[in-house]
Amino acid sequence: MRHLTKILLGLMLVLAVACSRTPPRATVGTGPVYVSGTVPQLGDSKPHEWRNGHPYNHQVHGIDISRWQGDIDWGRVRGAGISFAFIKATEGGDHSDPAFPRYWREAAAARVPRGAYHYYYFCRSGAEQARWFIRNVPRERGALPPVLDLEWTNSRTCPGRPGPAEIKREANIFLDIVGRHYGQRPIIYTTVDFYRENQLGDMRAEFWLRSVADHPRMTYPGQRWAFWQYTGTGTVPGIKGNVDLNAFAGTTADWARWLSMRLTR
Repeated sequence: MRHLTKILLGLMLVLAVACSRTPPRATVGTGPVYVSGTVPQLGDSKPHEWRNGHPYNHQVHGIDISRWQGDIDWGRVRGAGISFAFIKATEGGDHSDPAFPRYWREAAAARVPRGAYHYYYFCRSGAEQARWFIRNVPRERGALPPVLDLEWTNSRTCPGRPGPAEIKREANIFLDIVGRHYGQRPIIYTTVDFYRENQLGDMRAEFWLRSVADHPRMTYPGQRWAFWQYTGTGTVPGIKGNVDLNAFAGTTADWARWLSMRLTR
């Protein structure tokens, strides 16, 4: 417990430093937004005009990454105001991202809260995929909750699309097994089309929603969410090329409270 308290105090100090300046405001679309390049120091290689709520109105931002991001300067990433990172760990029942172990260590060394995500494969059972994830992702005190990535894939080896009942049954098996192992029920990441076609709103989980053309309240009406992936063409100091950017639903104070409840113990 003492070790976890130190982790939380360190995270709260990082948040206080990152948010110590009030960014200037500008009017874009129908409402005020934070100006890109202030705090956090984020950008977008293909910027979007947000008419129903700009992601920079949220105080807490993070990235999700895989091997394609290459070498990362985690000190610069943290200094740019990035508060969390979700790292691809596994896919299906036999594939692991070769960059995961390195990113996992480097993010921790830079004191960037990080979690691992699993890319779901529809030709393997939920139980088999859960065992593969557990085999590859360490159970570490202070890690973010695991994530189950549910979206349609264009796989040549698994072209079929199961029905909603089968998808939710097997996904819940994964959530149960992984949740018991890490002591935190996984977050579900999903896309607009997959969410709608499989009626995911009745699943028992926190949601991380992809919505790159409008605010989640417009694309997922009525759905509560913890994280919003708002672009796949983001730019962050310390990362070469584009990277996915995400916002947390609450304030910095909400983020500290969320971490106190959802970190692995």
